[in-house]
Amino acid sequence: MRRALELAALGEGRTRPNPVVGAVVARGEEVVGQGYHSRPGAPHAEVLALDQAGPAARGGDLYVNLEPCSHRGRTPPCTERIKAAGISRVFVSVGDPNPLVNGQGFAALREAGLLVEEGLLEANARVLNEVFFHWVTCGTPFVTLKLAMSMDGKIATTTGASRWITGIPARQLVQRLRRRNAAVLVGVNTVLADDPRLDLRELEGPQPLRVVLDTAARTPPDARLLRPPGRAVVVAGEQAPAERVRALEQAGAWVWTFPSAGGKVELLPLVEALAAQGVDSVLVEGGGEVAWSFLSQGLVHKVVFFYAPVVLGGSGAVCGVGGEGVDDPCSGLPLCDLSVETVGEDIVVTGYVRGETRG
Repeated sequence: MRRALELAALGEGRTRPNPVVGAVVARGEEVVGQGYHSRPGAPHAEVLALDQAGPAARGGDLYVNLEPCSHRGRTPPCTERIKAAGISRVFVSVGDPNPLVNGQGFAALREAGLLVEEGLLEANARVLNEVFFHWVTCGTPFVTLKLAMSMDGKIATTTGASRWITGIPARQLVQRLRRRNAAVLVGVNTVLADDPRLDLRELEGPQPLRVVLDTAARTPPDARLLRPPGRAVVVAGEQAPAERVRALEQAGAWVWTFPSAGGKVELLPLVEALAAQGVDSVLVEGGGEVAWSFLSQGLVHKVVFFYAPVVLGGSGAVCGVGGEGVDDPCSGLPLCDLSVETVGEDIVVTGYVRGETRG
């Protein structure tokens, strides 16, 4: 099953809106077939693994990280292919919450006399497909907040310099995060300070939609994130100057306007608009005010905080999370299911907002 999960991860960012799935066919200790789902409309992982196994699949075991489908979509039902191959046992990490599947795949296999066991490496499988699980059950984007900070929680120095706080391995991991998400979002202050590209450039995969929160449409028309490949959305307030909006549109940006309050665009209508465009996941990359806005409005599901082994100090340095904050430590936003790892010289802390689950 670990191999099936490794294979599934090869489809990250490419299968949207489908889940990532890997499959392994084994005869005893010998692997005789394997495969993964690579893109919508392509053969499913189970089919590829069974095709590779050929006659050796008969009487063998199938390991797959997600419940096989029993309905006809772009491809035929995987359960029929599994039964025809003569598989004896099927080991699955987790059921598929998609209403078109949701237990029906398990039922079809068991009715055909196959032994089906669920729950093998379930926690790992839920994390791998957490975006898909959230999307099919809630219909809203799964939002991850990513911050790169010094050990004292600063994302920039007192002069505004922020490149580079974290090292190359951490930045490579950020590229993976971008590939996993349909959109990357920042505030206009980040654009003005850093002129980021926000694109996928070290890995293969579709470019994320770049989104800028920019109430007054201050994004420069020559900003790098407006250039191909991919598309960019500038989210402006209804009172944004018309000439700035026109300049951005002429530069190739989509300009969406929303109600604003206190100089900030309302986020919930934006999240709903992204969902309407099929955006199933958003990676919020800053800055501090944007981070607090998403956190305080309950729109963040997961956090990924990178800490570099350096102290920046400075009362005027930019904090990772700004905003009004809370008055009482007991009313702070609780995180759960924390994990800590090192990436190069940096520390990465991953967690979930309490009340959210890993899929």
